[in-house]
This record gives sequence, structure tokens and C-alpha cells, in this order.
Amino acid sequence: MKQFGLIGFPLGHSFSKIYFTDKFERENIDAKYDLYELKSISGFTSLLDNEKFSGLNVTIPYKVDVIKYLDELDETAAKIRAVNTIKFIRTDGKLKLKGYNTDAIGFENSIKPLLLPIHKKALILGTGGASKAINYVLCSMSIETTFVTRTPKSGMLTYKQLTKEILSENLIIINASPIGTFPHSDECPDIPYEFLTEKHILFDVVYNPAETLFMKNGKKRGAETINGEGMLIGQAIAAWKIWNSDEIA
Repeated sequence: MKQFGLIGFPLGHSFSKIYFTDKFERENIDAKYDLYELKSISGFTSLLDNEKFSGLNVTIPYKVDVIKYLDELDETAAKIRAVNTIKFIRTDGKLKLKGYNTDAIGFENSIKPLLLPIHKKALILGTGGASKAINYVLCSMSIETTFVTRTPKSGMLTYKQLTKEILSENLIIINASPIGTFPHSDECPDIPYEFLTEKHILFDVVYNPAETLFMKNGKKRGAETINGEGMLIGQAIAAWKIWNSDEIA
């Protein structure tokens, strides 16, 4: 039996475990998917002794920190500098760990159908691993991006700096942070929602609840809203293809 799993902390409600467990049962695949909640990324090495591992997904907060444990990154992950998928490649008794980023694929496929010529600038709320993949995709589409953080950082905006003028120029706003995730569904990013219009797209990487407070506030102003479920499904499909490719070390 092949084994797969997800590392991160905390790992309360996991889309990946539900998705892959259902997939394995539905398609009669002899495989298992488990959650590995690591309080520190240093615990990652304890998983490497399991010879049945074929792949892992990586989530908050280890998408960047896990890179130092990997032998190689694919081209996209190397550019993004964040990894959400690891492939275990075994050849002649030797193990090689290769990192990929399928968040980029999932995000691109989710947002592309919503984009119009007016969508030329985007605000990315948060600076974690998911935001790096999102920034990579938007830049590849020639969409100008600006990160928004809680504390002042060079080249970035803080939430307090967001004005009507800034929101009128940035018609794409992406919550790439975990703010608003269940059980904290009554929370949302602190942006001036009163300046949103029907021209805006609000993309929330959060998928639980299905409609976050961030999305609800945008919908009240006529904005197009979308959650992270499509992105998650897309990245999971891409991860499964990677794990089952015939790549050798």
C-alpha cells in the first residue's frame, strides 16, 4: 500500500485527506492518506524512514521552511520559492525528495475565467507560501501586484494605508491568509469594503466556510467572489499526477 499525507500545523479540518480518501475508495486505489501535524518543521525528518511514502502535501506554515530538507525543486517551485507537493523518488535504494508547487496551477485555473481586460492590478493580502504562488501566477499574466501586510515592510502596503484610490486601481483582491477560516468565521481581512464595486474580484483561498465574511462583504458591494475550493481541487489533481509520473532520480 502506498502512503501519502499532509504536513502542517495545525491540521484540524483537512480538504486533502477527505479528497484523497474519497478518491482512493472510489477508484479502488491501494493507498492511504494521513495527516501529520508537526509542531516544528524539524519533525519532518522523522517521516523519511517510512519506505511506503510516495508523496506529501505541505500546508501552513511550512511551504517555505520545508525547502531546506529537499534535494531538488522543479522549475516553478524554484521560481516561487514555496513548495506544497513533495515527491519521494526511490532509485537503487536511494531516496530523493523533489518539491513542486501545484498551488500555482490551481489558482490560475480558478481565477482565469473571471478576468477581464480591466483587471490589471491586484492586492495580495498576506505574505505566506500561498501568496508567493498567487503572485507568481498574476505576474506571469502581466497583472501588477502589491502585497498587503499588518506590519510595514519595504515595497508593501499595510491595511491602514488602503484608500479609495488604491482600491479603485486594484480590481483584484486576494485573501491569501488564513483569516476567516472556521472556527473563526466571524473574522475577515481589515480592508475598507465600502470602496468595493461590481468591477472587483474578491478571491479567498479559504474554503471553509464556503462563503467567508470577506466574500460576503464583497458581495454586498456587487463584487465577484470566489473561494479556494477550486484552487484546492486543482492543486490536488496536479499533485496526484506528479506522484504517479514515471520520473526517476
